[in-house]
Amino acid sequence: MIALMRVDHRLLHGQVAFSWTQYVGADCILIANDSVPNDELRKTTIKLAKPPSVKLVIKNIDDSIEAIKSGVTDKYHLFIVVESVEDAWRLASAVDEIKSINLGGIKMKEGSVNISKAINLLPDEIEKLTQLVGKGVEVEIRQVPNDRKQLFTECV
Repeated sequence: MIALMRVDHRLLHGQVAFSWTQYVGADCILIANDSVPNDELRKTTIKLAKPPSVKLVIKNIDDSIEAIKSGVTDKYHLFIVVESVEDAWRLASAVDEIKSINLGGIKMKEGSVNISKAINLLPDEIEKLTQLVGKGVEVEIRQVPNDRKQLFTECV
């Protein structure tokens, strides 16, 4: 079961690893990213941030989609963390079980618009998120679980 998918340019760090994992009751964190599986330094850093009682899986986007669709992740209460809106869009477009996306941290890029604290989106990212909302996916903004949930559609 997919508990939540979070977009955070830092991927796994203390805030995500502990507060969000505990809040959604996850027993497995899936880092879905195309560059991390081949980057030993980033993998090591991510592994250090993992809560001790939670399984950590690091896969590229296509392998993540395949694993979820195959049912191999069904036994877990899965928390998916991606680095970008593009990655979230790819996953949520391919996996119907993703019903909620949390925007947690998206750094400023050239041409991006700040829509909320720590959330900076390019026009094409706004379009992709709007498409997902149109498919019935909830897209919400919160840094930590105790923050007030703010819907993406209220900010753009």
